[in-house]
Amino acid sequence: MIKIQREDIDIEEILESVKSPASGGIVTFLGTVRDNAEGHSVAKMSIEVYEEMALKQLGVIESEAQEKFGVHEVALVHRYGDLEVGDNIVFIAVAAGHREEAFKACKYVIDELKQRVPIWKKETTPEGEFWVEGEKHE
Repeated sequence: MIKIQREDIDIEEILESVKSPASGGIVTFLGTVRDNAEGHSVAKMSIEVYEEMALKQLGVIESEAQEKFGVHEVALVHRYGDLEVGDNIVFIAVAAGHREEAFKACKYVIDELKQRVPIWKKETTPEGEFWVEGEKHE
């Protein structure tokens, strides 16, 4: 399951989607909007995405994680739009026969997402608005 959506993330649905009798462990990562960044207060975050390309890249990352770490299932949901402090941004669930592979694959997925997927974040602070983790490309 790979989704990009505006609405909040149904964590229970994602967990159920990766569960299987063959999986002895499920590792998750939940990213949320924090109230600070690099010494500045953050009031909100806006997330933009090139959806078609993002879905394609996420599919590649999912396949790579399954191949490299031998995990059974990878699920990922990423939000876009205007988010408030405390809101969920991204949720990843990885199911594997053993915990070690699941932990490694989950870290791989979030790290690769940050590097390769066309998603841009803009933080609103008292000092102004700032693009983070790369610049927005039009």
